[in-house]
Amino acid sequence: MTPVTPPKTERRPRWRSLLLLALLLLPLLWPVQQLAERYYREQLLERNRQTLDLYVASLLGTLRRYEVLPALLGDLPGLRAALSAPTDADRLNSANQLLKRVAQDTGAAVIYLMAVDGTTLASSNWQQSDSFVGRNFTFRPYFRDAMAGKPGRFFGMGTSSGRRGYYFGNAIREGEQILGVLVIKINLDDTETLWGKTPERLLVTDSNGVVILTSHPDWRFRASRPLSPQSQQEIARDQPYPTQQPPPLQLDAKQWLQQSRTLRETGWDVSILAPRTLVSGAVQKVLYIAAASLSVLLLLLGLLLQRRRYYLQRIALAAHTRNELETRVQHRTQDLQNLNNRLKEEVLEREQAQQELLRTQDELLQAGKLSALGTMSASISHELNQPLAAIRSYADNASVLLDQQRIEETRSNLKLISELTSRMASIISHLRAFARRDRHAPESVALQPALDDALALLAKRRRSMEVELLRDLPEAPLWVQAGETRLRQVLGILLANALDALSATAPPRRIWLTSEQNSEGVKLSIRDSGPGFSPEALARAREPFFTTKTNAQGLGLGLAICDNLIGALGGKLSLTNHPAGGALLTLYLQHAASGSSGQSTEDLTNMSPP
Repeated sequence: MTPVTPPKTERRPRWRSLLLLALLLLPLLWPVQQLAERYYREQLLERNRQTLDLYVASLLGTLRRYEVLPALLGDLPGLRAALSAPTDADRLNSANQLLKRVAQDTGAAVIYLMAVDGTTLASSNWQQSDSFVGRNFTFRPYFRDAMAGKPGRFFGMGTSSGRRGYYFGNAIREGEQILGVLVIKINLDDTETLWGKTPERLLVTDSNGVVILTSHPDWRFRASRPLSPQSQQEIARDQPYPTQQPPPLQLDAKQWLQQSRTLRETGWDVSILAPRTLVSGAVQKVLYIAAASLSVLLLLLGLLLQRRRYYLQRIALAAHTRNELETRVQHRTQDLQNLNNRLKEEVLEREQAQQELLRTQDELLQAGKLSALGTMSASISHELNQPLAAIRSYADNASVLLDQQRIEETRSNLKLISELTSRMASIISHLRAFARRDRHAPESVALQPALDDALALLAKRRRSMEVELLRDLPEAPLWVQAGETRLRQVLGILLANALDALSATAPPRRIWLTSEQNSEGVKLSIRDSGPGFSPEALARAREPFFTTKTNAQGLGLGLAICDNLIGALGGKLSLTNHPAGGALLTLYLQHAASGSSGQSTEDLTNMSPP
């Protein structure tokens, strides 16, 4: 028997081709770097902007808390008595005791009373070594402004205590006559400690451009810009800093990303400086990952080419061997030839079955991903937006009510905000259980209170859109088998979708709510006067991520979530168009025995501002 000689194959320099391909793909790292740098820069700037807003709000809150205090304390009889008899030791001692108590109660650093000649008559720190009593502060701007009939405001280093502070001064009058000046000094050191240990730096500069508050102690009382002659004269006169010649602040602008906010009340500039290394470091990691991914891709491609070459050799050898064998088995019977044909057909069928199995596995994997992504996105995009909107509305109302000294109504709004946060916690708990396919036992829930809660969350938006609500619901509670929180979620999503549909239509805008109870269960219908469903929307409305809205308005998960939740509760959701126009959504729920579900804690009237 003659041995089989394998066919010769031509060797090609494949690794040289891969090296050339790598050189061609290397410039792709430049757009990756640009995109990564833009992304991380925008993220850093947005995070610092929010942090800057919080710090500015905290700083303004601290200042405004003491702003009106000097005018209020100026009417105290004990202080006026001390001004009328500045040599009476008993009255001065009573004034000292009074100022000490007020300073302890308000948290002020020092409160002191000055005569019209600038001499301090009484002070809350009269017993301390750095007492202000007997000292003259006529050189301070707050004294001059108060004597001129204006509110005195000043930041500076204390000449007695050596500590920084912000001063509020106000004149004490008897008719048109100024009896003296009351000054409150507050300590702003705590505002620096709020910043914490982060790579970013806090920087607060006054109208002269000198750093007065900072999270980096070495920058304190340094000039961020050259001082003008007028500024130097004011510094020498008012003595706000430990030195009359503040050294310059040496900062390399190329190493920092700066964001600033100006406080009109004080003339200060509040800035956040973020080191650019926070961006460059992240970009460098992205480039390393991209380069590593490219290297792995080229390596895999080289291995695949090498393996392909090996298989081609095997195939060529198999073909050669098969040809030799075919020449030797021509004398075999027709039965063996038929058997060989059947074996080929079985091999082909097995390969097709294997390919079909791989496609089926890919489809199942994609379905699992969509299911997980849908439940997680639902918890963020749909379930918490409505309670958060209500919390914001109640908080705005509480701010207005608090300004009007309507304490009880403010307390009511704060209580509603607390209840909404409890509800959000309940929603998150139910969504977590839903993501784990954790099925709770059904409970008896009253339909009308759940519907009222959903309407309360959307009341402000509905009134702003001038949407008329037409209800045809019975007075007696309709008890259904459901989860209380899940039912509120479903009703809130359906009503929010109805408002979204009405936003594209001109007034009048209407929403009809009707219910029907029969032997099979309870049916709730929600109809709007919007454009209704298109044929494509009716066919695909329950698909995750299908939406007719823009990306800013929704992700297309609302109806898919509602359909899953209602199915888990043993109900059904029907979507159609009403013959008179608009969309019609019908919710079918099972009967339940009368339970103990309480009335809604939200009231539609509470959503309106005072």
